[in-house]
Amino acid sequence: MHALEKILARASGKERVSAGEIVVAQVDVAEVNDLYLQVVKSFYELGGEKVLFPERTTFVFDHYSPAPSIKAADNHKKMREFCAEMGIPHLFDIGEGVCHQVLVESGMVGPGRIVVETDSHTTTLGSLGAFGTGVGATDMATVLISGTLWFKVPRVMKIVFEGEPRNGVMAKDLILHALGELKQDAALYKAVEFCGGTVRTMCQEERMVLCNMAVEMGAKAAYIEPDETTWEYLARYGWKKEEVFLTDPDFEYESVHTFAVSGLKPKAALPGSVDNVADTDSVKNVRVDQVFLGTCTGGRLNDIRVAAEILKGKKVAPGTRFVVIPASRRIFQDALMAGYIGTLVEAGAVLSTPGCGPCLGAHEGILAPGEVCVATSSRNFPGRMGSTDAQIYITSPAVAAASALAGFVRGPEAL
Repeated sequence: MHALEKILARASGKERVSAGEIVVAQVDVAEVNDLYLQVVKSFYELGGEKVLFPERTTFVFDHYSPAPSIKAADNHKKMREFCAEMGIPHLFDIGEGVCHQVLVESGMVGPGRIVVETDSHTTTLGSLGAFGTGVGATDMATVLISGTLWFKVPRVMKIVFEGEPRNGVMAKDLILHALGELKQDAALYKAVEFCGGTVRTMCQEERMVLCNMAVEMGAKAAYIEPDETTWEYLARYGWKKEEVFLTDPDFEYESVHTFAVSGLKPKAALPGSVDNVADTDSVKNVRVDQVFLGTCTGGRLNDIRVAAEILKGKKVAPGTRFVVIPASRRIFQDALMAGYIGTLVEAGAVLSTPGCGPCLGAHEGILAPGEVCVATSSRNFPGRMGSTDAQIYITSPAVAAASALAGFVRGPEAL
């Protein structure tokens, strides 16, 4: 079995499971974000009276943080009341950050755990060796009532990255390259495992980017086998090293895709589709109105550090707005202590509350008709960050910072 199959087998009380099988598994952590008041409504509609495992349940206010409208504020109020009534101790209120990052920092998520969230980018947690997947409101209400959920065991495809990336090339460039080659439907209801020498040399934050964007291929889950890098990262949040499930050496992957990365250039997903990918040096004369550094894909300490190093002692181009939103309060504090925030503010960046920000087009930097944005987020379909007539280029933090400096879409090698 694959490690993910072993996780599902353990949680469903079975000796073994196989692809295509339906299992009912115990959920280790359930997270509801502030887009989904419907979870509370569905909980009562399904006859729920109490949350079975309140200590395994979390609510995170990240998409509308702080509340940008009366409706969002009312949703927060009702969720706070629900948590108090049900004795849910893990309520992460406004300003704590993006759910995927906050859960890791809380010490609740680690290898071998099954984590469900009301957010498709829960695949991020596969970078820690967890089975993380997004669910809808009705499924989540079922989890709150029963502590279990049904899963269809996914087939597993493997993506191998080999070689040493050139300077200025980040994990975002690698996953965009893979998306450009494999396309958005490559992993529909599959799990994607990332491996290879390139992955092993990546810091944990970069690995999170790969697993985060596996869902842009349609993946149900993602996975990177835990190693010392994983354990060192988790140790910061109180997680102790333990034995993990390993994939059997004779396991047969549904498919294997290998990419040599040493020759790759910085990439950009062109407006409208995340799998329409080009080298940034081929994007000519595109004036940028806004650059956004943040989200669950690009707002971690490593991302902020890279941007600060590019912009140190320089200024954001006139006519270009540079919005920076750390992925969590802790990351904000660490970046502040390291001097990165001061560097970015001096360069002309605008800082905002940790959370999802303008990624979903709700607040803190939404786009007007005709505007062009370079973003470190994960999606760029029309209307994602505001107007349907705005254009979004998805890039790495390095490309984002270089574009903020130039005022045009640029890779760091062009500076």
